[in-house]
Amino acid sequence: MRKIPYGRQDIDADDIQAVTEALQSDYLTTGPRVAEFESSVAQFCRATHGIAVANGTAALHAAMFALDIGPGDEVIVPPMTFAASANCVLYMGGTPVFADVDPDTLLIDPKAVESKVTDKTKSIIGVDYAGQPCDWDALKAIADASGLALVADGCHALGATLDGRPVGTLADMTVYSFHPVKHIATGEGGMILTNDDELNARLRLFRNHGITSEARARDEAGEWFYEMTDLGYNYRITDIQAALGVSQMKRLPQFLEKRRAIAAFYDKAFADTPVRPLATREGALNAYHLYVIRIPNRDQIFTKLRAAGIGVQVHYIPVHLHPYYKEHLGTAKGMFPVAEEAYEQILSLPMFPALKEDDMQYVVKTLLEMVSG
Repeated sequence: MRKIPYGRQDIDADDIQAVTEALQSDYLTTGPRVAEFESSVAQFCRATHGIAVANGTAALHAAMFALDIGPGDEVIVPPMTFAASANCVLYMGGTPVFADVDPDTLLIDPKAVESKVTDKTKSIIGVDYAGQPCDWDALKAIADASGLALVADGCHALGATLDGRPVGTLADMTVYSFHPVKHIATGEGGMILTNDDELNARLRLFRNHGITSEARARDEAGEWFYEMTDLGYNYRITDIQAALGVSQMKRLPQFLEKRRAIAAFYDKAFADTPVRPLATREGALNAYHLYVIRIPNRDQIFTKLRAAGIGVQVHYIPVHLHPYYKEHLGTAKGMFPVAEEAYEQILSLPMFPALKEDDMQYVVKTLLEMVSG
């Protein structure tokens, strides 16, 4: 029987060679490949600084540290996202405040955001859900009016653009993930992009225990002295991972082209059927980390598709419905009806560059038979 995952990495001989060379080099971590990887992502996204870290969650945590989020501070986030988008606020002692999403795109609704701003609000985190940018112009207007920092959770959206402007430059900080199902893979890995020099310095401090210099720099300068000036974490990425990332970045345009071709295939196949893909906003170029549809009888169809070898997924259980949030933040069902209604209907179909056309046809044929049957 076929077994088609919803997402997977694409590793070639050049990737393997890059990792092998890193393993044979003088540096397995804190070496030159980290800076090379940071530069490659930042240049692609037209950002000034790239700060590579251990994973996307570490990137979110670092962003909250850089903004000095703490007890009494509120950060507005959407409920339709992975828990890490809100957890990062809790890590710093702040309070995530949820704002509902747009029903057509499942992106955070600027009107809902505006209604949640209080004198305790310090930042807004927008999530570029499934791969398309939020309405960053509207969010920026809200942020500017109240003096708030704007953070883009771009973990789904490497390579996406809004009116020709790349994700990575639309907020004060943009975070990425390089998990194997994302646009490029480093095993685990993440990055924060920013054009702000002060934020850049804060982020680099945080990923290295709060220490003012890194071991390699001290070694090359013939120095030993260092100071810990803040409470940071060991959130460093290795040169092994960075070498894979540099190699993967060379194929990112090809990966994006294939993802968009798969989405176009699905769009055409589902036209005038009960299957409803998410809308893409005018002016947005979608990077399609996920291809999300809305269907009736989602749970039953999920089970049947899995039995047919199609590894569909659900992205996501709204964060406010997780037991931890119910217990510790007092959230409950009924608070964010748009996200909750969508959750009962959404399904993520296979979407990755190596997906074959006959597998795509199998997915479409099988799904349509189940929906219409």
